[in-house]
Amino acid sequence: MELATLVQDIHRLNHQLERFERKYGVMSETFYESYIAGEEPEDDAWVLDFEKWAGLYEVWCDRQEAYRQAMQRLRVEQPSLSKIIQPVTV
Repeated sequence: MELATLVQDIHRLNHQLERFERKYGVMSETFYESYIAGEEPEDDAWVLDFEKWAGLYEVWCDRQEAYRQAMQRLRVEQPSLSKIIQPVTV
């Protein structure tokens, strides 16, 4: 995946995760730790939100790792960040 695409995905995912964080009052990392430990939602109406939230968080983690690996590869090829930066039209 291209670096600019990874950055765009991470920002899009951040926005979606923030909606859940505001709604439920905890950060995604805290929520996810409880979720994977098997903690059940207090309200049955939250089940679908929790499933979606967990899925988004997993994808966010994957994209963060892909970004780190891509930057590591690029930095080996080109140690100067100014040579890596490419403005993207949004």
